[in-house]
Amino acid sequence: MGFYYLLLLSIGIVLIIIGTLKKDVPRSVKVVIFLFVIGVVFIVMSLILFLPGSSDVIAELLKWNK
Repeated sequence: MGFYYLLLLSIGIVLIIIGTLKKDVPRSVKVVIFLFVIGVVFIVMSLILFLPGSSDVIAELLKWNK
């Protein structure tokens, strides 16, 4: 599971880098904002999932019985 969290973190960082590098193109402002926001969401989500006990919180939210 940690591999997928690391993958989410990596994708988020790549999307933020792409979003910041393409900021000078006025035609794709919406795409840049979208990439930046999605990148931040991926990074935050992966960092939350790396916390200990996060699987218990997710199971509780989704009403899964262990």
